Amino acid sequence: MAHLPHLIVDLAIILGAAAITTLLFKWLKQPLVLGYILAGVLVGPKFSLFPTISDPNTIRIWADIGVIVLLFSLGLEFNIKKLVKIGGTAAMTGVYEILAMIFLGYLTGLCLGWSTMDSIFLGGIVSISSTTIIIRAFEELGVKTQKFAGNVFGILVIEDIVAVLLLVLLSTLAISKQFFSPDMLFAIMRLAFFLVIWFLAGIFLVPSILRSSRKFITDETLLIIALALCLLMVVIATSVGFSPALGAFIMGSILAGTPYAERIEHLLTSIKDLFGAVFFVSVGMLIEPAKLVEFGGPIALITLVVIVGKAVNVTLGALVVGQPLKQSLQTGMSLAQIGEFSFIIATLGLNLKVTSDFLYAIAVAVSALTAFTTPYMIRASGPLYNWLDRKLSPRTKMFLSSYSSGAQTIGSVSDWYQLLREHIQIMIVNTVVILGIILMTSRLLLPLLHEQLTGASWAEPLAGFLSFVLMAPFLWALALKRINQPVYTRLWTERRSYRGPLVTLAVTRGLIGLGLVLLLLQQFFPVSIILFFIVVAVGIWLVFGKRLPLIYHLIEKRFLLNLNARQIHQEARMGRNLLPWDAHLSYFEVTAESPGVGFTLAELALREKYGVNVISIARGSLTVLVPSASERFYPGDKIAVIGTDQQLEQFNKLIEPAPASHLRVTPAQEISLQKIAVDESFPFAGMTIRESRVREKTQGLIVGIERKGTRILNPDSTTFFHPGDVIWLAGNTKLIKEFQRENRLRNVQ
Repeated sequence: MAHLPHLIVDLAIILGAAAITTLLFKWLKQPLVLGYILAGVLVGPKFSLFPTISDPNTIRIWADIGVIVLLFSLGLEFNIKKLVKIGGTAAMTGVYEILAMIFLGYLTGLCLGWSTMDSIFLGGIVSISSTTIIIRAFEELGVKTQKFAGNVFGILVIEDIVAVLLLVLLSTLAISKQFFSPDMLFAIMRLAFFLVIWFLAGIFLVPSILRSSRKFITDETLLIIALALCLLMVVIATSVGFSPALGAFIMGSILAGTPYAERIEHLLTSIKDLFGAVFFVSVGMLIEPAKLVEFGGPIALITLVVIVGKAVNVTLGALVVGQPLKQSLQTGMSLAQIGEFSFIIATLGLNLKVTSDFLYAIAVAVSALTAFTTPYMIRASGPLYNWLDRKLSPRTKMFLSSYSSGAQTIGSVSDWYQLLREHIQIMIVNTVVILGIILMTSRLLLPLLHEQLTGASWAEPLAGFLSFVLMAPFLWALALKRINQPVYTRLWTERRSYRGPLVTLAVTRGLIGLGLVLLLLQQFFPVSIILFFIVVAVGIWLVFGKRLPLIYHLIEKRFLLNLNARQIHQEARMGRNLLPWDAHLSYFEVTAESPGVGFTLAELALREKYGVNVISIARGSLTVLVPSASERFYPGDKIAVIGTDQQLEQFNKLIEPAPASHLRVTPAQEISLQKIAVDESFPFAGMTIRESRVREKTQGLIVGIERKGTRILNPDSTTFFHPGDVIWLAGNTKLIKEFQRENRLRNVQ
């Protein structure tokens, strides 16, 4: 009989055990991740009743590949535009909750008598919620279209990003053994620099390469290209001292902005499931059942800290940033668990040999317990809110309502803020690009020239001149590009006191450019020929200087084209913009079996029967904004609808007769719901909706007006705008923002 390699035998044992346990957990309606962990315990070296794997080291390599694939697939869900548009509410809530839980976990570890490093890693472990468990719970409970779900998904995005950064910072901390040390500060700065460089270069190059070879891309070649790019980024990240997980996540985020993102996700599903199963089984293999009994007390305490700490901190964070009490409480109760990232952080501590063995087993046990409690916590959020609503005084409820409404109102952005933000953006981006060019030519090109031109004394000057040629367009943009000239001119002419800060901005840009040129000189040129270089560089600048703006604008145009390549994302932004009277924006896909298919909007009478408004219909590459009453629903249409949770639940029966847990949602990147205050910057006060032409200018629909504590839903076109009104406007996000900017400029003039 032929001898089988140990790897095949071990995989047979692992996947066989995983198959049995996952079927069991599927039948019990529990997360499959817990089934994989149980399979790992059963086939691990600490449990002798079942066959045990013979080569744990090989399985560990497969598990490392599993982490890379998991992080790559996670990055595919978070392209740059999605990260930017998450919104301040979710971002601030997520950051506050993470910092609070890290501190709370650290204090818990110290109270248990653990070492400082164990306590720090415990803080990281309890700070990150489980995306897998939450999505599964939302599907089972049928709450994915409810208002608070949008906040939950936004916070999960922030948590996942911070978790990837935590892996880097904890690795640095484990090596330096110091808080706030120069090594830690340098690691943060280096991480920020490489992140910007990788994202800028990746967004500029990767979509362009895919676009140029689109005629030859099939499912097979696309999968190979995606995995090759992922592993290439892993190698690059590892070579500069970062974790492989960070490189995989970054390449996933870059590819998420391409039109191929959904195809890559689909093709990667089976591979992700396979390697993910191996990873989670390997997690279970490291668990010692005896330690779970020995540390039963700490497990119970940390489980309580996770459930109570996350629920309270997320709720407080959401309230502070202006969310209503009900949505804040629902969001906090939904995030009260830990999951897959906690395993990865615990594994990092073991691999670096800086944490105790028991911490890993405790992390897995707490994750399992909080996974079981998650559905019950979500269900309990409604009754808990009703109880609080009865206990709170009318004055407190009025204060929370006023605070929430005021915090969500769109206000005017000052000219100074706008101009300063654009200057900082230009300075940071171009400085990083120039530093990246100098780093690339000094670390890659210069050694190659030395190798090819042995003994040549002009290798450094040649590399320096090539660097200058490459960086010249970005140097022009950094030091000389005119930024938002209308605003700059208006500030310059309005008051003399504005001129000093404006001159300071210009001088600062020039000094940064000069500093980068001096860095280039110091890097490549000896003192004896620096003057000669300056003369030649000035000559090149005089000859080609007029073409630099054109070159830069071409580069910028290509970058923006790649950044916006993917027009429709695969995940819904449920409840992205929130209304205080429980209405929100949600997305549906019309199926061939939908009862409403083939009927016009007038025939369906959606407002009259359901109280909802259809904001857009996406049909293939065509999107119809604010469709007319004669527009019909066809199979495959993706529609954006505004309504309350109850209205949308009723409307869902018209679109998809299946239960709400099977609802299919689809994103519409350019559609959003915005609040506009009728203040001194609003020029249409006293006019009717029809006279203001707000609908035509924004391709939007006014779905509500708040006026002196009352709410006018679906106002008629003859309704007047009064000072103090708050308008709820749904439509094209870009046009709404332009409308706001034009109003502010018109008011100033």
